Amino acid sequence: MKRHFTREALLYFLGILLFAPPVHAATLSPALLKAKQDAEARGYSFVADREEIVAKAQKEGRLRVITSMEPETAKSSVAAFKTRYPFIDLSVQVRTGSESAQQLILQIKSGVAAKEWDVVSTTSDLLNDYIPHLWKVDLQGMAERGVLQIPHQMVDSTQRNIVAFHSRFQVIAYNKNLVAPALVPKVWEDLLKPEFKKRKFSLDIRPGGIATLIPAWGLDRTVEFARRLASQDPIWVRGDPRAITGMLAGEIPMMVAANFHDLKRAQKKDPLGVLHYSIVEPVPFRLALAQSILATAQHRHAALLWFDWLATAEAQKIADEHEPMASAVYVRGSAVEQELRGKKLSAVPWESYQNLQPWSAKIFEAYGFPNADSQR
Repeated sequence: MKRHFTREALLYFLGILLFAPPVHAATLSPALLKAKQDAEARGYSFVADREEIVAKAQKEGRLRVITSMEPETAKSSVAAFKTRYPFIDLSVQVRTGSESAQQLILQIKSGVAAKEWDVVSTTSDLLNDYIPHLWKVDLQGMAERGVLQIPHQMVDSTQRNIVAFHSRFQVIAYNKNLVAPALVPKVWEDLLKPEFKKRKFSLDIRPGGIATLIPAWGLDRTVEFARRLASQDPIWVRGDPRAITGMLAGEIPMMVAANFHDLKRAQKKDPLGVLHYSIVEPVPFRLALAQSILATAQHRHAALLWFDWLATAEAQKIADEHEPMASAVYVRGSAVEQELRGKKLSAVPWESYQNLQPWSAKIFEAYGFPNADSQR
């Protein structure tokens, strides 16, 4: 039996097809729908459907990023990301240092950055300058609900729209020919023993590593520890490279609060294998490589895919190879996660990152130096 439809009926059904809400909107889980509604009630954007992100990123077709990655990390990351998402023309520019960060802030405030960049590095000491200019998107909620495959601990729990993709932590490094294995400190207080008096270890005048003990120990205990460390008459240095060079030359027996990734880089160039390390708990730890999306970004969904990819095992492996050993501890199976698995961390909470500079100033003062500005 043939069916005949009137012109009005055909128009009716066509209207349903054209103007009905997308299927995915009707199939959102109650939890995901509530997360989206809660985010929007607080003034945040919330993209609930991954397919929507990919489709819109494909239409955008481009992405422009400023990052503080090592150049080789950036180069390898661009190549790998383009393999995953060949429809996105990705360009990454590496910028590092406080002067570059200040310049970027000026470019953002003047509107110059809006024409050139979608994603920018976000430094903790200038956070208040960045916040008004960032896309207010609930990356925290999207990570928690699985829209983005990013461990939620990597997202700023206060601002919710900043993500840190790498880790930094400190160890005690030593020259195995100058420090007997039995003397290697097992706990931080071992450094206060008499046998470590009189230039037995180096201490950086920039005390960020020691200051990162404050989340675990509190300010008073950490300041007192710093004061007692200084009374041991250490070898004062500025920066890891100087101390590591001294250890390789046999001039410095041991280095307190060495950046692990700097030490691993040096070990690659240590043919005699004299550089060793000890991970002492609580481990001074903080997240690094914080990035965010500008409110003026023209390629927002491509930026979401970039963030999602940076948290993958593939991206983290690139960081471990080239930084080196800079992966996020919250990515299961990353080299840093394996190195620190089961250890107690003194992790800087997101809400305390802006305290790192004043904390460091307190430690610097405890060292006995008169002017905290001289550490910069």
